[in-house]
Amino acid sequence: MSNSLVIKGFNGERKLHGTVRTTGAKNAALKAIAATILFRDTVTLTNIPEINDVERLFELLKDMGAEVVHVKRGVYTVSIAKGFSTELTPGIARKMRASVVATGPVLARFGKVSFPHPGGCVIGSRPLDLFVDGFEKMGAKVTMNDGSYSVEAKGGLKGAEFFLKNQSVTVTETFMMAGVLAKGTTVIKNAAMEPEIEELAKFLNTCGAKISGAGTSTITIKGGKLLSGKGHPHKTMPDRIDAGSFLVLGALAARELHITHCNPLHLESPIAALRSAGVSIETKKSEIIVRAPSHLKAVDIKTHEYPGFPTDLQAPMTVFLTQAEGESKVFETIFEGRLNYTESLAAMGAQITMMDPHRVLVRGKSELYGRKLQSPDLRAGLAFVIAAVVAKGESVIHNVDTTIDRGYEDVDNRLRAIGVEVERISAIPEVITHA
Repeated sequence: MSNSLVIKGFNGERKLHGTVRTTGAKNAALKAIAATILFRDTVTLTNIPEINDVERLFELLKDMGAEVVHVKRGVYTVSIAKGFSTELTPGIARKMRASVVATGPVLARFGKVSFPHPGGCVIGSRPLDLFVDGFEKMGAKVTMNDGSYSVEAKGGLKGAEFFLKNQSVTVTETFMMAGVLAKGTTVIKNAAMEPEIEELAKFLNTCGAKISGAGTSTITIKGGKLLSGKGHPHKTMPDRIDAGSFLVLGALAARELHITHCNPLHLESPIAALRSAGVSIETKKSEIIVRAPSHLKAVDIKTHEYPGFPTDLQAPMTVFLTQAEGESKVFETIFEGRLNYTESLAAMGAQITMMDPHRVLVRGKSELYGRKLQSPDLRAGLAFVIAAVVAKGESVIHNVDTTIDRGYEDVDNRLRAIGVEVERISAIPEVITHA
């Protein structure tokens, strides 16, 4: 049995209306939670999204010996107690890739860490060689055995300078946090520049860290002492992917949709693409207003590291392009295998041709029909939700609890509040793969 969403489609009509509030950012919250390992006292975190990945990371910290208190919805306190374990519990860590970001803080504080190969979305090869290389450059010895890693830095981590062969967000954040307690100065070149990294650095600096350059391609960290959270509650930034997902939905199906508590500046590339396709979008300081036009124009999309078009919005945008007149190309440059979900869109009636593992050709406009679908991962699952809303008839999307719920808070109730007919049920997954 799995959690499934039953969605009655709009049959292409623009019925969506109302207001949706953006949640706290999944990727920012997870890193802030991991960063609490760098603190000597209690840390208060607010605007934390109530999603499965957050729940699992808190579960991991508690299992390792941290004291975690759920004060109220979205608010948690974390204290790292004496006797905190340096082993990331395999049964929990294997369920989520984000668990690997805790390795840097644990190693920096305690001089050793052991962890399994992490889990998460199945979207191509994501090896740990960048982590291994970085730990070794900071003076640690890494031992690999049967899918698990043991890392030890006798005498503590030492500051190092290294150039990342690709701009990995998680690697950048892991070594930025490790550098906070390392001896000497750490310099990360070709660092990722996502706003979540800049936000994490601001949080750590407020609490005593010495980080400069976050948000640029070169980050410098001067090692120091344990941080203090006293008097410095941290509020999680808005989730740009959550806001962007509802923006795409609104661009397809809204009379008028207000997306609040967001930062439009973090969505400049998706907004530009949607406007090029003919969508009416109005931006304010922390709000986006979107109205779906009667006709959409084809546009080409190429994912790229920030500030380029985000890979996490590629799947929702591909659904959008099935409703645009003409041919559109989607080029996924970040992950291999992240276009496999398009077979399910084709089963709904979309005209999509896989050119190679990184590119698809979308021909529109296609009439989509409700189908029973298996959500393969977090972002593709949400794309299926968008497709189901646009489609004619009823769709059932399975595996919501293990995919969509990992990153989208209370998704069914938020959809219902803006006019979507959606019901959450427990069902045995059944999939129809033909049009």
